[in-house]
Amino acid sequence: MKNLLVLALPLLLLACNSKLGAQIKKDFDQAQHSEELTKGKILSRSYFFKEANKDQNYVLYIPKNYDSSKPAPLIILLHGLRSNPKQIINYSGIISEAEKRGYVIAAPFGYNDRGWYGSRGKGKEGFAFGKAGDPENLGELSEMDVINVLKIVQKDLSIDSDRIFLMGHSMGGGGALYLASAYPNTWSGLACLAPAFQKQSTKLENAKHLPVYVTTGNMDFLVPVRTVRRWVDEMKSLKMDVHYKEIKGGGHFRTITRNPEMISEVYDFFDRYNRKKLAKPQVQTQ
Repeated sequence: MKNLLVLALPLLLLACNSKLGAQIKKDFDQAQHSEELTKGKILSRSYFFKEANKDQNYVLYIPKNYDSSKPAPLIILLHGLRSNPKQIINYSGIISEAEKRGYVIAAPFGYNDRGWYGSRGKGKEGFAFGKAGDPENLGELSEMDVINVLKIVQKDLSIDSDRIFLMGHSMGGGGALYLASAYPNTWSGLACLAPAFQKQSTKLENAKHLPVYVTTGNMDFLVPVRTVRRWVDEMKSLKMDVHYKEIKGGGHFRTITRNPEMISEVYDFFDRYNRKKLAKPQVQTQ
């Protein structure tokens, strides 16, 4: 990298006022960007979020066996309330299974740790939602951040567009179901772990063609199991392809964060699906 700087900087200085200088600088910046895409390492990445007028962080993992000539499956990974992308990508089994099976993992922030990915609407009002100083359109920006990261990863890497999945914990589980219903043509399936589902924004009918893995602990007092059961019953009434696992004695946190066997089951579930084989969504607009 030091040698690259020594060679490139004099050229930039000599040609900075010319079209050639602009092109050299563009090529140099692209070289720096591509060098950051290291395989087999959890990467801290960022992009300029125009609508929020700030640099926005996200986390990326590219498996060691990634080959740009062979499009890879992708998981968009959504963290829970007051958590962050680095925490969820380090849940037991997330990286090891991605490495073993060749999945790329992208974990957006969702603007901040309390944006709810759009599942509670475009604003910020309500319990455990926005704070003073947060933008008034926090929910909208949170949702937008996820879609931005998806587009960036698709641009930077060779991604199989027929094998893009959502996985989320708690707030992220509710966000996953909402995003599945809001962008039903994008995903091949989703996994909702101890999910805080949100009724007001989620049009379940839009996502009824998608396979869904849902799991929760029957002793989860933060997101009571009865609320998850009601959502699963509604999914079944729509004849959705839903796999529901209730973990006896399980709570909200360690049951999910330190459960590599369950994470392996999620990957097994994703391995079975391809968007080409799914029924076409019937989108409701009202």
